[in-house]
Amino acid sequence: MFGKKTPQNEPEIELAGAINASNRHNAENTRILAMLAQDYLKERKSKRRWGWFFKGLIALYLGVTLYVWFQSQDRTIAENHTALVELEGLIAPGSTSADDINDSLRRAFKAKTSVGVIMRINSPGGTPVQAASINTEIRRLKSKYPDKPFYVVISDVCASGGYYVAVAADEIYAHPSSIVGSIGVRMDAFGFVGTMDKLGVERRLITAGENKGMLDPFSPIEPGQVAHAESMIKEVHEQFIEAVQQGRGDRLAKDKNIFSGLFWSGARAKELGLIDKFGDVGNVARDVLGANKVVTYNPKRSLLDEFARNMGAKLSASLFETGFRLR
Repeated sequence: MFGKKTPQNEPEIELAGAINASNRHNAENTRILAMLAQDYLKERKSKRRWGWFFKGLIALYLGVTLYVWFQSQDRTIAENHTALVELEGLIAPGSTSADDINDSLRRAFKAKTSVGVIMRINSPGGTPVQAASINTEIRRLKSKYPDKPFYVVISDVCASGGYYVAVAADEIYAHPSSIVGSIGVRMDAFGFVGTMDKLGVERRLITAGENKGMLDPFSPIEPGQVAHAESMIKEVHEQFIEAVQQGRGDRLAKDKNIFSGLFWSGARAKELGLIDKFGDVGNVARDVLGANKVVTYNPKRSLLDEFARNMGAKLSASLFETGFRLR
């Protein structure tokens, strides 16, 4: 009968079933391939979006870097202006170095339309060599450009090495709450001899030269070496005092504590003759120099150096490895 299985049509039925199964398998494979293709396309689109995002971010960063670099370069300024040099942070190589500050000072004084130079200082101190170098360069530039006055405006802190720089100014301005002073020198060290004894650790220091290991923190202190170090920092202190007296002259009060390492508020510093007046960059530029326009003379750097600096690739150098500091 019609539709009834017979030995003759069984192979046809089996073939039809096989074809149907194959079709279903192919359809499933096609579906899976379509899903994989969709996922791949989505992933590609996502990667492209993130790629464009990061490319845009890099482009923005490079644009900002170019702008900062351009702003730091010399430009001809047609109108009279007040030249501003900023001394911020620790005065030391790898931080705020004398080379950078002196370069800015030279360009500020040299500018034909700068009517005067202001240095804004916000520094707790630094190395004596770096501070003295800036002080010396300021005095040289003042002699070279006698018609351009030089003023210092203290922000929050102008202590030790910062004040060493400041005393080269014609006048020093500050806020009554500024921190001023700390005319002294220090050396920092630690002693771990007692700790070594408690831990049962023996120090084995081999040197060529009997004083090569002086002030080693793991060795007992030697009175003769301490006396030598004290003599050395006293000599540097005297150089600091001489610079202050040369810069401030008769304006300094007769107070023995001025050179003791103490620091004071701006209000008390004015009484002691460490500063001259109260003021900020704005009013000194306007009322003293008569040039409202203030142009900042930043250190000149190459584009690559600026990029590295902004990215954080330029690491601060190790400070005071063997030296002492003005603080």
